[in-house]
Amino acid sequence: MPTGKKTACGACGQIARSWYDRKTRRVRDLPCGDTRIYLAVEIRRVACRNCGKVKQETLDWLADNPFYTKRFAFFFFFRCRSMTIKDVAEESRLDWKTIKALEMQYMREQLRRAGTPAPKVIGIDEISIRKGHTYRIVVSDLERRRPIWFGGTDRSEESMDVFYQWLGLSKSKKIRLAVMDMWKAFRNSTRKPEHAPQAAILFDKFHVLRHLGTALDTVRKAEYYRVTEKDRRFIKGQKYTLLSHRENLKPDGRRSLRLLLKANRRLNTAYLLKEEFGQLWDYEREGWARRFFENWRASLNWQRLKPYEKFAKMIDRHWDGIAAYCKPENKVALGFVEGMNNKIRVMQRRSYGVRDEEYLRLKVLTCMLDPI
Repeated sequence: MPTGKKTACGACGQIARSWYDRKTRRVRDLPCGDTRIYLAVEIRRVACRNCGKVKQETLDWLADNPFYTKRFAFFFFFRCRSMTIKDVAEESRLDWKTIKALEMQYMREQLRRAGTPAPKVIGIDEISIRKGHTYRIVVSDLERRRPIWFGGTDRSEESMDVFYQWLGLSKSKKIRLAVMDMWKAFRNSTRKPEHAPQAAILFDKFHVLRHLGTALDTVRKAEYYRVTEKDRRFIKGQKYTLLSHRENLKPDGRRSLRLLLKANRRLNTAYLLKEEFGQLWDYEREGWARRFFENWRASLNWQRLKPYEKFAKMIDRHWDGIAAYCKPENKVALGFVEGMNNKIRVMQRRSYGVRDEEYLRLKVLTCMLDPI
């Protein structure tokens, strides 16, 4: 058996000073301009005394697919961040499955380097992965601003339990704050004695305001059918104009909003109440926040805004989780979860047609990590 430089068994990693046989393989590397670059590499097989197998040696600069270098694989990861797999495959003249496999290797390496999470503040949300209410749960570390877990089979309490089992008892007991929507299953799972009963529950501002936006749109639809045909032209197609903040609208949008609010008194009242409610998260003491809410709810009297009255009752039922934001230790960046969800939606559109859930899991977990 020939001897030479040390190598390692590809099966168990045992260092060996001898090799079984060798052959030359052509490995694709980064291109030089429009010119493809291939390396002629001598690959050895090792007859391992430790595991008894004959396996190809381990070369840390090769990708999982041994016909490509790691830097070649990492190059296509950067391309996939701004392009679809199909477009990258056409550009590189490679099969799209090869591009996907190279990108997945890069993402696994990202997760390995990121290390094992030990979060103190978590954000819990769900995403829809297919039509028909097929959900997966995403848990983020809000202090390190990165997703740490993607899983479950739906958004049930049992699926949420899987996260805490994965995290482990000791790390679960160190969680001090859990930010979530008002979905009961998430709350019940977190409060179980074997999970994180010590964690304060905080309901995400953006999910709360989404319910208020739904109430406003319900009023808009009712007004559309109540008013005359002449006045309907001000309301039709203005859903997102009403739901947006005035400062976020373009000049044409502001003009449409001004005409709409001038033409319909009830929608004007509903819009002003929606804008005013956002001040609830500005208060630093729960007592002041409660007084603001009671005044806001009292202003609904005689307005005949049934959706708003229903919304106010929902806020009253979930008050503790909303008012938790008043405490200084609970002041977290609530916009991160919403921003991450928007990023995930963009990734899902770029991955349209790829039904590999492991691929989506890796994309979600690495979407906020720095490149290698």
